[in-house]
Amino acid sequence: QVQLVESGGGLVQPGGSLKLSCAASGSDFKVIMGWYRQAPGKERELVAVIDSGGTTGYADSVKGRFTISRDIAKNTLYLQMNSLKPEDTAVYYCYLGPSTSRSWGQGTQVTVSS
Repeated sequence: QVQLVESGGGLVQPGGSLKLSCAASGSDFKVIMGWYRQAPGKERELVAVIDSGGTTGYADSVKGRFTISRDIAKNTLYLQMNSLKPEDTAVYYCYLGPSTSRSWGQGTQVTVSS
């Protein structure tokens, strides 16, 4: 059974940085993985993705500010978030696997506010 456990969320001032982690167990780690976020009253939004070959992709709203990476030895996915803006405030969820058989983490709250 796949388990994904996120950590690293919190409160940060605008312009600050946070690094989210997603520790995975129970699955081959070299599959497509990524991060979604959901703000109150809004649809869930794909933020960043990394495929089995390591190719990455980003939402336009976070390009140049966020970096997705993974440590295969540690079975951990990361999301480095820099130059954070209030509109980045949301619950961030990591996922593993294709849409037909996807596992999700429980989510971690990121709040960007002064």
